[in-house]
Amino acid sequence: MLQMLLKNSRFLSLTFVVCLAISACAQKPAVNKAENEGWITSLDEAVALSKKSGKPIMANFTGSDWCGWCKRLTSAVFSKDEFKTWASKNVVLLELDFPRFKQLPTELRNQNQALQQQFQVGGFPTIWVFDAAQNKSTKQFEFTQLGRTGYKPTVAEFTTDVDQMIARRKK
Repeated sequence: MLQMLLKNSRFLSLTFVVCLAISACAQKPAVNKAENEGWITSLDEAVALSKKSGKPIMANFTGSDWCGWCKRLTSAVFSKDEFKTWASKNVVLLELDFPRFKQLPTELRNQNQALQQQFQVGGFPTIWVFDAAQNKSTKQFEFTQLGRTGYKPTVAEFTTDVDQMIARRKK
């Protein structure tokens, strides 16, 4: 009887420790990593980097785990060294993901949905290039849209399209 009680108490102790660990993990805000290297997921961070660098923000509205055209764009353009080099010189990369199979933190999901409404995105992939500033009195972001695009089969076609948007910014 004593052995059975000891075994049960060990099991309960282990269960308690596991529950505490799960609870602690659930309470910490999850850090969300973008699907593509070099991209960020926070609008606040993107705006700060844009302000510091003088580069516009290029936002990729994507369904990373289900959208076939999004996966094709990543494979054909975003994963290429030529694109990464171009992007580091020209834009701040912001990933706004709408996955079906993985769970995003609530704050990030809310941010992405608000931006989807702001930019009236109805399909994926949609890429918007814009400038953003935060209104000092209202603390709301104000956007200057430079243009949008979608899937392009090559890095050259994609970057040429975005370069034209950026050129409009400088006029």
